[in-house]
Amino acid sequence: MSGLVLAETPFPPSVEDIFPPHLGVEWLTKFSLFLWLAMALVLIYFLVSYRDPKIVPTKKQWLAESIYGFVREGVAKDVIGHDGLRFAPYLASLFCFILVGNVFSIVPFIQVSPMAHISFPAALALCTYVLYLYQGFKKHGFAGYIKHAVYLPAPWYMQFLLIPIEFLQAFVLQPVTLALRLFANMFAGHMLLLVFTLGGFALLNAESLFLKPISLVSWAMTIGLTFFELLIAALQAYVFTLLTANYLAGVLADEH
Repeated sequence: MSGLVLAETPFPPSVEDIFPPHLGVEWLTKFSLFLWLAMALVLIYFLVSYRDPKIVPTKKQWLAESIYGFVREGVAKDVIGHDGLRFAPYLASLFCFILVGNVFSIVPFIQVSPMAHISFPAALALCTYVLYLYQGFKKHGFAGYIKHAVYLPAPWYMQFLLIPIEFLQAFVLQPVTLALRLFANMFAGHMLLLVFTLGGFALLNAESLFLKPISLVSWAMTIGLTFFELLIAALQAYVFTLLTANYLAGVLADEH
């Protein structure tokens, strides 16, 4: 058994490894810096792409138009309907911002997504929550929207069971699950990359010669998971945007 003891590995990676240190002051962390960087990259790219639009678009303009067109037609219009076109700028901004933030998880020297910290997905979910509550109250009125959100066409004796469930779903579970889904996927992906990367070094430093070659397998898993993480980054940005559109479609519908 002594041959299987790993050397120079005082402790395995833990949840604390995901939190970067503060940058001089308490309120400024690398997560905050990455968020500002993601926002700046999205703004600068679209401003530069549309600074001098061409009839025959350049590659930058084509990509910007394709991203916006995808969200406008494939999410806003398909999910919400024609009325959803007015939400296309918000949905496209949400998609691009989350996508860039998620991709940071595989960028060298960054290698962590700000969305792996629960506070940032929660803030985005809160923005969506406020938006669809505002649209619901605007369309149906305060009492009308409450009834629209919690009342189902069912026998009166079932309402004692259905109303609390619908209220919990509409006003608690929707924003909470929206944030948790994004956070959990990005957090889990980061931890997996961390475990296999550090696991490779731990196996390389093992006293047993049998374990040393397995470090290559661990690093190969890291490379494979990096490509998988890119897919998850895009998918989670799309899912968050799609669910936002779905919630907006629900509050704008004339019937429950």
